[in-house]
Amino acid sequence: MEQAKKGFIPVMLTPFKSDGGIDYDALTQLTEMYLQAGAAGVFANCLSSEMFELKEDERLQLIRHVIQVVNGAVPVVATGTFGGTVTQQADFIKKVHDTGTAAVIAITSLLADVNEGDEVLNDRVFDLFEQTTGIPLGFYECPVPYKRLLSPQQLIDFVATGRVIYHKDTCLDINQVKQKLAAQDVNPAFGLYDAYMGHAVETLKAGSAGLSCIQGNFFPELIVWLCNNYANEALQHEVNMVQEFLTDNMVVMHNVYPVIAKYYLTRRGLKISTVTRRNVGQFSASVRNQMEDLYSSYTLLQNNIGIL
Repeated sequence: MEQAKKGFIPVMLTPFKSDGGIDYDALTQLTEMYLQAGAAGVFANCLSSEMFELKEDERLQLIRHVIQVVNGAVPVVATGTFGGTVTQQADFIKKVHDTGTAAVIAITSLLADVNEGDEVLNDRVFDLFEQTTGIPLGFYECPVPYKRLLSPQQLIDFVATGRVIYHKDTCLDINQVKQKLAAQDVNPAFGLYDAYMGHAVETLKAGSAGLSCIQGNFFPELIVWLCNNYANEALQHEVNMVQEFLTDNMVVMHNVYPVIAKYYLTRRGLKISTVTRRNVGQFSASVRNQMEDLYSSYTLLQNNIGIL
C-alpha cells in the first residue's frame, strides 16, 4: 500500500449462493476480475461485502480466501472492528491481521457513538493502537451505523504515530480531502483513497493515493484507467469524458446497491447471483432497464477512450 503505487482499491462484493451461503467459486472469479483490471490492492470485508450481515467466522474465511486468490500480487486490507469495547475490537483486529492482511481497517463510527465528542474517539483510537502493537491499521468513514468523519488534524495526528497506512475517505468535500492529504507528508507509507467520484479527477490531481469506490464494482478497468491517465495532458478530453460519465451516473449506481452491481457483473459474463443478505430495496424492471442503459453507455465510453 505504498503511496507511490497510486491506483484503484476495489471495495469487494460478496457473492452468495441461492441459499444465502458465500459462493467461493464466484468470489474467486470476482477477485481475479479486480486483479486483471489492474487494481493496486483490494478491500475485503467492507460495507459492499455486506460485512455486517456476515458472521465472524465467515468474515475471516472470506478474507483468507481473497488473500489466497491474490497470492501476494497486491496488498489486501480488511475491516477488523465490529463494535463492543476497545479490547473486543482489538481482539478481532488481531484475528484479521493473522489472516495475512497488509492493514486492518477500523470503522470510525464504531469507535465512538454519535453523541460522543472527538476527545472520546481520540482516546479510544490511541487505546486501540496500544492494544494492537505492530499491526498496520487504516480508517474507513463508513456510513453505517452512522457516518463519522475524521477531521484533517485527527487524521494527521493518527498517521504521525506510524501506525496508520490507509484511509478510505467519504467526506465528499474536496477542500477537506486536500487538508487531509497533509497526512501523506507525515508518513510516506500512508495513503488516502477517496470514495467519492464526483471529484475523482480533482482528488487525484490534489495528490490522493488513489480511488476506492463502488463504481469499480461495475467497471474496475475504467477506475484504473483514470488513476493511470488523469494527469496525461494528451488525454484530458478523454479524462473529462470519464469524469462526466461517473458524475452523470452517480445516482443510478447507488440505487438498490449492491444488487445492481451484481446484476451488472452478470452482463459482463461473471457467474454471480444477485442474492444479498441486506434488504436494499426492490430490483424492479425499471432498475433493470437503468442497468441496461448504463451497460450501453459504458460500452460507448469504452470505444471512445480505447478501453478493452
